[in-house]
Amino acid sequence: MPEYRYYVYITTNKNKTALYIGVTNNIARRLAEHFADKTGFAGKYRCHNLVYCEIHNNIADAIAREKEIKKWRREKKVVLIEAQNPEWRFMNDEIL
Repeated sequence: MPEYRYYVYITTNKNKTALYIGVTNNIARRLAEHFADKTGFAGKYRCHNLVYCEIHNNIADAIAREKEIKKWRREKKVVLIEAQNPEWRFMNDEIL
């Protein structure tokens, strides 16, 4: 049985003022789409910089986790990001 990978991720803008939460099966492609997008939330607020990522093997679990995180207040999202990435380092180069 093949192993699938689904990514729940958070991107932000260069000033780290806006957060975008998403889910994808191809994180590199999705980051490129965010960079090219000019009309959606990520494009409008320039949320192109990956600061958090977690991997799931089941799409239903990944979608449920994305929905859970989206409901959180910003403060809780910041705690999640900083537990994995305390400096809010942009991880795009590691992925791309």
